Formats: sequence, structure tokens, C-alpha cells
Amino acid sequence: MKVVECKALIRTFVQGDSKITGLDHVDLDVNQGDFICLSGPSGSGKTTLLNAIGGLDRPDVGSIKLGDHYLEKLSKSELAELRLKNIGFVFQAYNLVPVLSARENVEFVMELQGVNSATRAQLSLALLEEVGLKGLEDRRPAQLSGGQQQRVAVARAIVSKPDLVLADEPTANLDSHTAENLMDLFEQLNQERNITFVIATHDERVIRRARRKIYMVDGKIAKDEQVDAA
Repeated sequence: MKVVECKALIRTFVQGDSKITGLDHVDLDVNQGDFICLSGPSGSGKTTLLNAIGGLDRPDVGSIKLGDHYLEKLSKSELAELRLKNIGFVFQAYNLVPVLSARENVEFVMELQGVNSATRAQLSLALLEEVGLKGLEDRRPAQLSGGQQQRVAVARAIVSKPDLVLADEPTANLDSHTAENLMDLFEQLNQERNITFVIATHDERVIRRARRKIYMVDGKIAKDEQVDAA
């Protein structure tokens, strides 16, 4: 089943007197259960494509279908609602709320969704235990290591049971051991929960874990390779 369908995406940016091409007629289908890595040199379009799929940026031309929704037909408020319910985001900078505990950061998404407090507490504690943070639920981000903060961000991303998780350079601030642990967690969630992952990265530690490798150059998909599971 297709989770995402991108057709003929074009996105340009103006920088000074120059026009920069972020996406150049990109076609891409993402299937349920995919574990995709978007790689390529800086400026190749990885983050631009990720942001377009996530409804964080609109392409100039082209169509993006996520589930039954065409993103270009949705208003800003409808896009926000779709992101809240259907997409999990994991960013390089974690983007946790510093004054909230790990548990409260995870619960925040459910609060926006209108989930009652008892259910929020139960789900957040169970999920933080699943990602290896049992006993650290009441610590604020400043009291957690980078790897622990990223695990809180992952828990927050998946608490709404999204069809799709988009991760932008999720290991960039992590040491090798912590990065490998994070990728173990991603693979576990992909295999056990069938969550679809699309990860934009330069990191070879991530690229070699992908089961589908998409290489971008100058806003185009230069290679789309399915990798056999070991």
C-alpha cells in the first residue's frame, strides 16, 4: 500500500539574484513499511523533499498524496491537523520543550489531540519505557544526554501511531554508539509496528541500515535502490 505519492515536484528558492532549484521534477512513491534513506550532497534536495512530504513546505508545482489526502488541496489548518494525526517528525535538534519533562514532552502531542490526562499518562510512560527511558520520565531535556533527548523525540513522534515518520539528520549530534542504538530503535519500530520511515542523512551509519536507498543530486532522484534484507 502506498503511504505517499509524489508526482512531478518542482521547488525553487530565490537567493539574492539567483534562483536555486530544490526539487526538479521529482516522482516518488513511499510504500507502507518502507525504511528509506535519502542521501546526497548538501543542497541535493533531501530536506526539501522531506519538508514537502511532511507538509512543512509547499512545492511550486506537482502533487503530493498522503493516504487519501492531496496536500496541495489542504489549507494550513488542515495540513496542521494531518501532521498531528498522521506524521511523526524527528529532527536533528530534538526540538523538545525545555521546561517540560520527558513525559510531558510526549504527552504534549496527545494533549493537542484531545486525549484525556489519564490515557496520556499511561501511554507516555509505556512508550518511554519502550524506547529505553524507564526511570527518566520526569527529567527535563537539560538533564538528559543527547541520545536520551533524541529517544524522547522519537517517543513523541510515534505516540499518535502515525503512518509515517520523517527524520532529518537524526544522528548528526550523536556519537557512534548512540547513533547505532537509535537506528536499532528505528528498525525495531519499523519491523514490530510497521511504521514507515523516511530519513534524510549524510551519515553512513544510517545509510547502510536502509532497506531502500534513494540518492539525490541537484534536486533530482539519481538512484532508487531496494536493498535485500540480510
